[in-house]
Amino acid sequence: MQDNSGRCALVILAAGQGSRMNSDLPKVLHPLGGVPLVAHAIAAGLTQAPSRIVVVTGHGAEAVESAVAEIEPAAICARQAEQLGTGHAVLQAKDALEGFEGDVIVLYGDTPFISEDTLENLRAARATHDIVMLGFEAADPGRYGRLIMEGERLTGIVEAKDATPEELAIRLCNSGLLCADAATLMNLLAEVGNDNASGEYYLTDVPAIAAAKGLTATAVTCDEAETLGINTRAELAEAERLFQTRRRAEMFDNGVTMTAPETVFFALDTWIGGDTVIEPNVVFGPGVTVENAATIRAFSHLEGAHVGAGAIVGPYARLRPGAELGNGARIGNFVEVKAAEIGEGAKVNHLSYIGDASIGARSNIGAGTITCNYDGVFKHRTDVGADVFVGSNTMLVAPVTLGDGAMTGSGSVITRDVPPGDLAIGRARQENKDGLGARMMSRLRALKSKQKGH
Repeated sequence: MQDNSGRCALVILAAGQGSRMNSDLPKVLHPLGGVPLVAHAIAAGLTQAPSRIVVVTGHGAEAVESAVAEIEPAAICARQAEQLGTGHAVLQAKDALEGFEGDVIVLYGDTPFISEDTLENLRAARATHDIVMLGFEAADPGRYGRLIMEGERLTGIVEAKDATPEELAIRLCNSGLLCADAATLMNLLAEVGNDNASGEYYLTDVPAIAAAKGLTATAVTCDEAETLGINTRAELAEAERLFQTRRRAEMFDNGVTMTAPETVFFALDTWIGGDTVIEPNVVFGPGVTVENAATIRAFSHLEGAHVGAGAIVGPYARLRPGAELGNGARIGNFVEVKAAEIGEGAKVNHLSYIGDASIGARSNIGAGTITCNYDGVFKHRTDVGADVFVGSNTMLVAPVTLGDGAMTGSGSVITRDVPPGDLAIGRARQENKDGLGARMMSRLRALKSKQKGH
């Protein structure tokens, strides 16, 4: 038996159509925790510091491969042109594993809850066995394949439809995950046949073939909840519930306050610092980091954003990708921030859009301010210095720069740079017409009265 305990590779099976999802979207791309299902399998495997990652694609291969490239650029995709069973799927990774010496962990793209501890247990058992399968004690074994054990030895896996009454009484069931030496696994898979009702090559045949060759196989166990596979939209909804419940518990353990936790939703990679307060009905999309002692007020949506320590966001705020909030910054109600840096202690408190911009420390952006960043073809930047006061309802027509300590008058349209310390006013001069308002209103009322008379 080879000792390759220091090296491992991942083979993630993501080729299935998922027909029970009733969707044109490949099953592994359905979102869970704000990211595709396959991202959870990749994240689980990354805890083992793999030296190689192979994702086997099939149905919707181009879409899956594009998503995988975004999730983990180091991953290699191998296509399974025909879906001929799980054993056949793993064999498609053979070329991508060329030259690799070490253990292979086989994961499934639709099984999102495998823990780091469970993978560690799989690898630890590999030190004394050639093949290690992952099993679980099922509350309702029903349709699951049964693991046939003789002491610590796994002698085979029996599908429920083929099991004897004695075998059906076994509660130790097969999850499908395994760990084995790469070369050994590929040699065993080459001997898997398809003499079965489905005409497919099954990964579950590997332990019996290994036993026939004098190799040793065993099984380690995990909680049944870890092995939950997603096959229907109802199961996806249940998985989302379980995911959010776990993430909320983690947040509490990390010192985060949630006043109505059941209304707060996290993504797979959400990171929240201690002593942060999250009010009801807040949604965290992917890529959000919130530092310590921040406050995220009700009905806010954050995605791809960084919130500094002690910052306040919301209520009803939207932080889009590229939003960077400095320590103590304030983003208020109905404010949207995109691809913009908000400096330490700066305030954008009401009804504003700040996009493709930088706002300096301690600057105050008045209600209704908009950075006009898009000319219909290109995006342009707005740079606001420190200690700037932007009056309410100001249009900052990018590209434009406001120097430190500058001011703008309310209702201005700013199209030229404002030097430090200057006051810019860009609006039409007000004219008052004596008595014209009253005369116009009288005329309009007379016209309305005349129309009613007809």
